[in-house]
Amino acid sequence: MTDRALSFDVVADQYDSGRPGYPPALFDAVEELSGRPLQGARVLDVGAGTGIATRLLRARGAEVTAVEPGPGMAARLRRTLPDTPLVRGFGDALPLADASVDLMTYAQSWHWTDPARSVPEALRVLRPGGALALWWNVSDADVPWVAAQDERLRRLGGGGAHGSGGHRAEGLPDDLPRVRRELRWTRTVPLDLHLTNLGSHSLFRLIGEEATAACLAGERAELLKVFPDGFVEEAYTVQLIVTLRPPASSGN
Repeated sequence: MTDRALSFDVVADQYDSGRPGYPPALFDAVEELSGRPLQGARVLDVGAGTGIATRLLRARGAEVTAVEPGPGMAARLRRTLPDTPLVRGFGDALPLADASVDLMTYAQSWHWTDPARSVPEALRVLRPGGALALWWNVSDADVPWVAAQDERLRRLGGGGAHGSGGHRAEGLPDDLPRVRRELRWTRTVPLDLHLTNLGSHSLFRLIGEEATAACLAGERAELLKVFPDGFVEEAYTVQLIVTLRPPASSGN
């Protein structure tokens, strides 16, 4: 886990209020590819942050334990989900028993792990036949205004805030089967909420308050040209990767 990952801690409330959730089709796909319903499943949500994915998994009937290293993010999760078990820890060293969960999820968080450690940990904690699901909301750069915004942010900080999940499953062993899905969806939000979302990205923790304020003011002006009514249609592609722990051998 890097300092950049833990930098989200100082904007936990902003992160929780601004970041998008995930469409129902994502959880339909997780059920299909994992081969079991979420209802009643024992789920470990790793890098749970403020609990955005945790809440949605619980709404599908899953029995979720959240894992989160950051004290600020964990405190926000505790306030909103006080009855959800919460473990302070990292995906690279999980304080969980062997073969103890049906599904392990990483929502926006796999890329903060060291796969040389997190993959063996996932395979240890999953029951035989259990599933590891990794996913990211990635802003859809096929939409012109999104591509233009991302280019402005790249010029600002040497890398866009929106990111691209296409390479982020690197580190999964070549002999571990996996299935990929991409699901497009949108949400329409007030401009202020879009800027809250944008400002919660780690890029802005690195450039400082003055540069952040100037950037967000510039984005407000640019977006009002595209959305003069002050409501932004955010466009996303959820990139999902599911892999299964091999079933136990039926040897004699």
